[in-house]
Amino acid sequence: MVSDNSSSSGSGQQAAETPTHAVPVMRTIIRRVIMVLGALGVLLAINQQFLLNFLGFQPLGNAYLYYLIGIFLALAFLTIPTSTMTPLRYWWFDGALAICALVSTGWLGFHGLDILQKGWEYDAPPMADFMASVLLLLVLEGVRRAGGPILLFTALLFGAYPLYADFMPGFLWGTEFSLLGTVRAHVLGVESIIGIPMQVVAELVVGFVIFGSVLVATKGSDFFMELASALLGHSRGGPAKVAVVGSGILGSLSGSVISNILTSGPFSIPTMRRVGYPAHYAAAVEACASTGATLMPPVMGTVAFVMASFIGVQYSAIVIAAVIPAILFYVALLFQVDMYAARRGLKGMPRSEIPAIWPVLKSGWPYLLSLAVLIFVLMGLRMEARSPYYASLVMLLATAFRKETRVNLGRAKELLIDVSRNIAGLVAILAGIGLVVGGLSYTGVAGAFSRELLLYAGGNTALMLIAGAITSFVLGMGMTVTACYIFLSILLAPALVQAGLNPIASHLFILYWGMLSYITPPVALAAITAANVAGSKPMKTGFHAMRLGMPLFLLPFIFVYDPALIMEGEAFQIIKRITLTLVAIWAITSAFESWIYKVGRIGVVSRIATAAGGLLVLLPELATSLLGGAILVGVIAINLALQRRRDATRV
Repeated sequence: MVSDNSSSSGSGQQAAETPTHAVPVMRTIIRRVIMVLGALGVLLAINQQFLLNFLGFQPLGNAYLYYLIGIFLALAFLTIPTSTMTPLRYWWFDGALAICALVSTGWLGFHGLDILQKGWEYDAPPMADFMASVLLLLVLEGVRRAGGPILLFTALLFGAYPLYADFMPGFLWGTEFSLLGTVRAHVLGVESIIGIPMQVVAELVVGFVIFGSVLVATKGSDFFMELASALLGHSRGGPAKVAVVGSGILGSLSGSVISNILTSGPFSIPTMRRVGYPAHYAAAVEACASTGATLMPPVMGTVAFVMASFIGVQYSAIVIAAVIPAILFYVALLFQVDMYAARRGLKGMPRSEIPAIWPVLKSGWPYLLSLAVLIFVLMGLRMEARSPYYASLVMLLATAFRKETRVNLGRAKELLIDVSRNIAGLVAILAGIGLVVGGLSYTGVAGAFSRELLLYAGGNTALMLIAGAITSFVLGMGMTVTACYIFLSILLAPALVQAGLNPIASHLFILYWGMLSYITPPVALAAITAANVAGSKPMKTGFHAMRLGMPLFLLPFIFVYDPALIMEGEAFQIIKRITLTLVAIWAITSAFESWIYKVGRIGVVSRIATAAGGLLVLLPELATSLLGGAILVGVIAINLALQRRRDATRV
């Protein structure tokens, strides 16, 4: 609703509903309401996290969750309008829904202790039933706006499962609920709307969203891109390497794929094109770098926090497990863009356009300091929930010394709106996903599904992983990655763990394959967004992004079978697996790009042999790894011999 984007036809329709002179006034009013509600929501989260008891207000248990849902669900109705073509046409309807969200959750939060102590989940007074019904309808409308029709359909299908579970066959059979019982379970129970996904948002995610928004507001994105330029801009194909490293660092701190592309893409993509990268290739590089950033610690994405809660481990354990696969993915991207540049003779950026490293580091000390604070509090002090608040405060104070980075009143307003919009979208989606979790949990189908899957697979983990990969990929096309992960973490992950696979590796496997939809046609949201920035064809960009992101297809199978890649095991085993994976990635990317270092271009037969050797090196058995290594050595030796013969013939 804050957006000023509208078509000319939309403007005409809007004018028919609202006088033209009233539109700017209405926009101003709505912005102010968003800022007030956003500030209230942020203060509520800070008050709860630091136990401030501000003005004597410290809601307990479910009360806090209801209040937070109410504020940010209301913001979702104000920031995601009923009609995107005419955002102000139905302002009265959006406003009415926002008021209903505040009233219903306010009443439920006020009676939070009664809900728990008097068992209203099973037998509630009429007013509680009414407020619960209102909130349930509002949650469905919120997930429709924030997640789209497919996610709405999923929430309805599984949220209503208790109504027809008694009619389902075999292991799909579950406990049946009445309509009123289903409403009570979803809204007044603790396993649905206010279940684990919403608890994670309330306790962890709000702070990290604030940190990401503060980073952008204080021009942190400019610093990290300049730092990448200073380090890599002069090298062969430098702008592409700058995009990989810069977008990787920035995205790892913001945790958002699309916003990362829109932030760094307008700089990185034109620079890549200027040194010779085609538009579709430049867009594909940016899409892959931004997508991989949500798998890169320390922040990663929302789903990482949900994963930690589902597995029952510290978030720092997820960070440690994810760091090596994420680095390997970026190494693979760097290999590919460098080989592409070598094969086509692309140069780096002119020295005159590359900033000096020390001035960049000196100007960017506030961001490095805040990043150090974040990592120290997160990993050292193990204060996961409070770490982003401390880091954000340090960043705001440290950047106040320069006019260019200082958050003045104007930037503070935009920062507050950005935080409000981001959290509102998450709350709307995860409240809807809570219906899926609740529907499967209350009926008992989730546990039965995992047991039956394990039985049907006959203990064949490869079959289960392939089925899980396909399912994750397909669901990722229609759902957000968080929604896809939560759904499969309930149904598939327990079966993988029961089959003997590492719990963290199993959950990361689902996450990685869900992420692939960002760069794989026909959906490929990251590729399409980058294509719009580059002016390239979306599908062509998507297919190139899929090729560049090929390590994302392979890495999950590696670490799920050999957890050494996620830092599980002895030091020698971890080093050996990292080394072999690096060799394999180099070989596979060499095959893709038809280029081997010190050899140059290679033909079709050599490409096939190199790819086969790389795949064999990846396999866990020592004999196959040695065979793969022998093939790679043979390919290099033969090509060098042929090269010497050609050189001798020329002489």
